[in-house]
Amino acid sequence: MKVFYHDNLPGDPRHPHLSSSAHTPSDLATLGILRYNFPPSLPSALTQVDELATTRAYVNRDIITISPLAMGSAYADNIQMFYREHMHEDEEIRYILEGGGYFDVRDEGDRWVRIEVGSGDLLVLPAGIYHRFTVDQGHYIKAMRLFQNQPKWTALYRGEESEKNDVRKAYLAARVSSVEV
Repeated sequence: MKVFYHDNLPGDPRHPHLSSSAHTPSDLATLGILRYNFPPSLPSALTQVDELATTRAYVNRDIITISPLAMGSAYADNIQMFYREHMHEDEEIRYILEGGGYFDVRDEGDRWVRIEVGSGDLLVLPAGIYHRFTVDQGHYIKAMRLFQNQPKWTALYRGEESEKNDVRKAYLAARVSSVEV
């Protein structure tokens, strides 16, 4: 898993957009993001995912494949939808089984931090964090999505309403408290 600041230059979002500003995977904790690596080729990988699911009370899961072949004519629209800045009222948990992509998250200075994910990476994005997602130049990712309740994907796009959202406010308050500790 690589972590770096997005260069904010125009161009295809599926390109790396690597900036010269450093960021490290351990810095993700300051944003409330948890990261793990459970290589799917190891027999213990699914057991480790199951243990994490039990610990964090994830009771449902599904598999999503994002690619032109899997999504057909809906691929381009879905990529645009996933890449539009949004938040969720629940954690977003993704275990990457195959392929690769990028999660972009906002840091405390409202800059985009790019997280490059590949097979074996598992990310837990906290509820209320602004983020977006795209596949990489391979145009393919297969991921397990884990949920604390019934599977849902409700995006709250960034704007006045999402800024007033109680989950967003709680996320920001938690970040301030973690800095003060």
